[in-house]
Order: sequence, then C-alpha cells, then structure tokens
Amino acid sequence: MARRPQKAGDSTPRGGLWPYVKLLRPHQWVKNGFVFVGLIFGEAFADLALLQSVVLAALAFSLAASSIYVVNDLADREKDRLHPVKRHRPLAAGTVNVTAALLLAGACLFGALMLAYSVSLTVLLVVALYAGLNVAYSMGLKHVAVLDVFIIAAGFMLRILAGTLGVGIAPSHWLLVCGLLLTLFLGFAKRRAELKALEEDAGSHRKVLDDYDPVLLDQFITLCAAGTVVTYSLYTVAPETVAMHGSQWLIATVPFVVYGICRYLFRLHRRGGGGDPAADLLADPHLIAAFVGWFATVLLVI
Repeated sequence: MARRPQKAGDSTPRGGLWPYVKLLRPHQWVKNGFVFVGLIFGEAFADLALLQSVVLAALAFSLAASSIYVVNDLADREKDRLHPVKRHRPLAAGTVNVTAALLLAGACLFGALMLAYSVSLTVLLVVALYAGLNVAYSMGLKHVAVLDVFIIAAGFMLRILAGTLGVGIAPSHWLLVCGLLLTLFLGFAKRRAELKALEEDAGSHRKVLDDYDPVLLDQFITLCAAGTVVTYSLYTVAPETVAMHGSQWLIATVPFVVYGICRYLFRLHRRGGGGDPAADLLADPHLIAAFVGWFATVLLVI
C-alpha cells in the first residue's frame, strides 16, 4: 500500500524516534560548553569529583534546554510553518503530536531538576531560574526588543554560574563580562540572520523583528564583538590570571578568538549563517579550527 503523504498540519507522528530526537535539538547541547568554563580556567579539570559534578550540571542544562525547545516549538508551530527552515521542525511539520511533545518536555524538565539537585542546591536553583526565565520569555518577553536578546544571554550566564558557583569554583569577573558580551553578540547576530532570511515577512514570524532593522543590529553586533575581544584580552593579562596560571602567555589565545568572531561575521553576511550558532560552529571548518586552536593553546598554557 502506498504511504499517505504527510500534510503540514498533520499531527500524526511518523519516522520512528528520529522526529522526537530532532525535537530535542541535541546539536544545541554544544552551548552547554559554557558550563565547563570555570573548570578549564580554574585549572580544576584534574579533580575527578569536580569534573563529575560539572558534567552532571551540563547534562541538567541539556535536558532543561531541550524541554524549553519543545515548549517553544509548541507555541510557535503555526508561525514556524511560514519560515523557510523552521517549517521542517517536527511540530510545525506535524511529525510529532502535541500530547507526545508535552510528555517529552515534562520528562526532560524532571530529569534536569533531578540531575541538578544531585550536584548541589545552587545548581538546582540556577537550572530552575533558567527554566523560569525561558517560560517568561516564551510568554511575552520575547516580543520586547533588546530585552529579548538579553534574556537569551542570561541563559548562557546561568550556565557559567552553574559550572562555577554551583560546584564551588569562584568565577572570574572578567570572564563573566566576556561571556555576557559574547552571548549578546551571538543573540543580535541571530536576529540579524532572521531579518535577512525572512525579509518583508520577518514580523509575521517573530513580532519583535518589526522593531529591529539591519543598521541598528549591525551597531549592536559591532559593539558586542569589540567588547568581547577587549574583555577577553584584558582577562588574559590580568594580574590574578597570570598569578593563577603562572604564565603570561594566555594572551596567545586572543588571535583565535578574533579569528572566530571575524569568521562568524563573514558567515553572517556572506554565507547566510548566524541563525543557529551551534549549527554554524559544527558545520564550518574555520570555526572548528579556531575553537580547537584556542582550546589546545589554553591547555598548553595552563
């Protein structure tokens, strides 16, 4: 018997487990690398107990993030059908039904909270705050220009705090500021990519895009990119950094950061990138090389 073609609004799940895996967006878990920042720069990666705690915190954030992605896709599935790329998401395409999606989101959130609690009460509170902040974002704050990107950036900052304060590592103030500016850069670049991809239909897909324009976003992006490079450079030469690592050569990692940001801007303006930072990182060999070079140099220096 011929297989019935699937319609865009058909909610009957097909394709085995793959649509459910796709709904969780596991490729986005690469963002939880921010949880490991304190472990790397605090030179604590040799402590197996601490490493285990940070890994569990990262897994908790992965599950929490996936639950939020499912909820967001549920709320946006009608608008996603108008997007050239997002219309292929399982809920927008109808390959996963609403009930199954809700059960999956609930299971992920429960697992996230249990994992977080197993690490520490602080990590539990941070993950709960992350989930609450994202619910507020989905309920309406995503429509407030500028604030929408700051909320996205706050999610990354909470990841850093979970991997530092949550496991007993004191975070560097310079790294916290650098992390904030980097995530703001990625957030505004994402808005710029959406504006470019959707053009005159941008507002119908994401209301807040009506309040942005390319010139304004380019100014925000430039400000945050420059701030990221400056604050990271200052961190590498700060007296406390030199004293902790016993070396002045962490500054050798700065060229990799600059190259990575420049390459990301190139992809944003010339290759249609910027809409999904995790996908861009995993797909672009230049960004992969910049990250590997940066990471290898960090390990060599410290």
